[in-house]
Amino acid sequence: MVKKIFIVIILGFFAVMLLPLAKDFTPFQELSPVAEKYVEDGPEELGSANLVTSVIVTYRGLDTLGEVAVLFIAAAGVGFFLRKEEKGDKTPKRGSSQILQSGTAFLFPLILAFGVYIFLHGHLTPGGGFQGGVVIASGMVLLLLSSASAKINENVLHLVESLSGASYVAIGILGLVLATGFLDNRFLDLGEFGTLLSAGAIPLIYSFIGLKVGAELVGIVNNMQKDQS
Repeated sequence: MVKKIFIVIILGFFAVMLLPLAKDFTPFQELSPVAEKYVEDGPEELGSANLVTSVIVTYRGLDTLGEVAVLFIAAAGVGFFLRKEEKGDKTPKRGSSQILQSGTAFLFPLILAFGVYIFLHGHLTPGGGFQGGVVIASGMVLLLLSSASAKINENVLHLVESLSGASYVAIGILGLVLATGFLDNRFLDLGEFGTLLSAGAIPLIYSFIGLKVGAELVGIVNNMQKDQS
């Protein structure tokens, strides 16, 4: 009972703190100077039909690099805390249902293809590297759920994660050397606006982000699965 009363008091305290913010909130009637710059000059400067992509990948590319680094640290932390020695005797795992196995056989390649589509078209439509990587990881989770004997090749996983991360940084350096700044996509031709081969290096950047995010999330799931072995 005391615990419940304490929780109610804490919630009430936060409600009192947030109430003035809710009462005095007024929506912005016009864009800030920075946002106005992005909206007006983004499509012409960077050649990306998706303005959000222009901001995330180029104008604020260092923020995205930091987010990828945080995800890498999280994946490394999970791997560290869930690591354990291999045991000789393992209890056989219960097999999954035939429905799940059949559904996975049909859906798994479609999920992977959809994930790749999302990060390849991130400069044209909503989506991008993070979203595509999560979709790919969800396909791997489905595969692990459908088969007790399914194993993730950790060497391949680490190779994909390392190469995609290194390639991402390398593209950023090319933008610094060949264009005007780190992760500047204009060291490649911007192409025709609104087409797949447009927006300079943005499709490459998002592809490497998608592969890196997908590999890191799959690594987390794989470590958790091994921990349950």
